[in-house]
Amino acid sequence: MKKLILWYFALSFYLYALPAGIEGQIKKSGIAKKDISIYIKEVGEGGKVIASLNADKTRTPASMIKVLTTYAAVLKLGFDYRWPTKFYTTGRLSAGVLKGDLLVKGFGDPTLSSKDLEKIVSYIQAEGIRKITGNIVIDRSYFKVGTKDSSGFDQYPYSPYNAMPDAMMFNERVSTICVTPNRNSVTKKTVDHSYRVVNKLQRVNKPCKGRYSWPAVKVDKSQVIPIVLLQGKISKRCGKRDICKVVTKPYRSFYYAFKEKLGQSGIQVEGDLRLHKIPSHAKELFTHHSKPLEKIVSKTAKKSNNLYARHLLLLLGAKDNGAPSTVDKGRRAVEYILRSRGALGEGRLKIDNGSGLSRSAKMSAKILADIYDHAYSRYGQRWMHTLSIAGVDGTIKKRFRGTIVKNRAWIKTGTLKRVKNIGGYVKARSGKLYTVVVFVNSSKAKYRGAKLQNEIMKWLVQYKGSGTRKVVKKESTDTSLWSMKTKIPQEQKSHLSSSFKKYYIQVGLFSQVPSKAYLLRIERLGLPYKVRHSNQYKVLIGAYKDKKSAKTALDKVRKHINDGAFITKL
Repeated sequence: MKKLILWYFALSFYLYALPAGIEGQIKKSGIAKKDISIYIKEVGEGGKVIASLNADKTRTPASMIKVLTTYAAVLKLGFDYRWPTKFYTTGRLSAGVLKGDLLVKGFGDPTLSSKDLEKIVSYIQAEGIRKITGNIVIDRSYFKVGTKDSSGFDQYPYSPYNAMPDAMMFNERVSTICVTPNRNSVTKKTVDHSYRVVNKLQRVNKPCKGRYSWPAVKVDKSQVIPIVLLQGKISKRCGKRDICKVVTKPYRSFYYAFKEKLGQSGIQVEGDLRLHKIPSHAKELFTHHSKPLEKIVSKTAKKSNNLYARHLLLLLGAKDNGAPSTVDKGRRAVEYILRSRGALGEGRLKIDNGSGLSRSAKMSAKILADIYDHAYSRYGQRWMHTLSIAGVDGTIKKRFRGTIVKNRAWIKTGTLKRVKNIGGYVKARSGKLYTVVVFVNSSKAKYRGAKLQNEIMKWLVQYKGSGTRKVVKKESTDTSLWSMKTKIPQEQKSHLSSSFKKYYIQVGLFSQVPSKAYLLRIERLGLPYKVRHSNQYKVLIGAYKDKKSAKTALDKVRKHINDGAFITKL
């Protein structure tokens, strides 16, 4: 019995002991182990676990929950899905005059902005409409989200990250006021009569720094039309300052900007704004589409965009459980999609609003690591590159700049008061790729937690544990992505021969190493590739077991990368 007890404790130590390098960094951080969760493993199912600490403990994930929302959206809709906004008419069009209403139905496209109006208006012009005698009718019934403009999560309710969703979203619900003291100018970036600006700024002849470098801003929503009050002293030497606040309703902002753009294009609108559902007798005019979901998911992750995440959750709620979508429908949809695809591990999970701007959302490090593994095995580097690249872009653009982690980590971060989380993929110098999640929920999280995570990332880059392949040539800290072979998505494996691979697509021939941007275009299409070098660099996509499979991929390559690509045998 004594031997059995000793064996049990020895086994427990083996299972839960941390590598000395990580153990040392935890001690140095001064953060209690009970407040830290760590899970690091070789990427993919069955990969060797390198470090595990409190991996199954439920914690506040903050924006890490966005990984679940975005991945569920990709699984359900695919990278190429585009959000629609539909336009209709009622009445009769005669000699350029629409004797009826122009109607717009929003389906929650969070990217719809002032930049889209010119294209939308050009479609209306193409229909021969020069005058509208009726109203502009907006149908925002696809989401059932209430009337709140701000989540009110913290003491900054008018900050853009607090914006609430709406089926007729516009400019991310943000009103932008352009203040240019050196030109004595205060203007709205977009024509919008749904709020007022009161300018009480005092321009002073002082250096543009400190208290004189930025206007004091107060938002008053006690009136029917909200007021943005600019006050205080500001230097005459200051250049343009953009004041971005959540002030008004997005559908009202859309209406005023849209009507203005129509007028500028010679289309007169006699009516006003009306809100109601599209009637059954309305005639569909055209559909405006967003950019592909891949770009929306990337911005959601890289910029940690709360509004985009909320909209993705609501969209999934409508797709899975019917419109009008609610937050509850969205939560159930995200969890069902992930669980039904085998992506969701065991443990307590609470998604809340899908953005992470929540204290009630809960998740363990292990659950998140399982999601990362599933996503990589299915979509490879196409998924991985939707995350922030260390030292390059997104929320970790500055954090890992000038370190050995730069260009070696693809990460999502999550931050709230007493919460500092990080997770994603790290490529070690050995060439091996790891799934890594580090949660710190502690009063010391903000600075010490971030430093601990940084040191763990650096340690992992240099990790030379068993199972890693020998490094033939020392790589620089800023390794080019062209040296990484694309992980082949699961659905493509049926097209590839495991024994005799002979068909390739030659997509490029270069005298210099192909640029990262060029190779990223291939990776984002989810295509496997290799770079061969003799006297020139040859970029080959494949291999494919037969010419038919290669031809299918060739059509995609010619459309998106190089119309001169061709099939070759090797």
